[in-house]
Amino acid sequence: MNDLKFEQKASLSRLEAADRLSAIADALRHGGSAELDLGPGTLTLRVPDELHAEIEVEVEDGEIELEIELKWRTAQADATPPS
Repeated sequence: MNDLKFEQKASLSRLEAADRLSAIADALRHGGSAELDLGPGTLTLRVPDELHAEIEVEVEDGEIELEIELKWRTAQADATPPS
């Protein structure tokens, strides 16, 4: 079970997509707490200095899918002592 899941799907122009990626990059660059404007609200995330990154490109049925995934442990998970 997920502790939290947020998903947003939209059709964007190339410029709008670039603006969103740039905003995410700026939030990551500043570190600490990242605020992402996601339409009707703002999502605030604590971002550590080290992340796990995955980039995946799939070409199938005449479409290209580019996935950029960033993962990190939550503060709660970091504080949990090993078993």
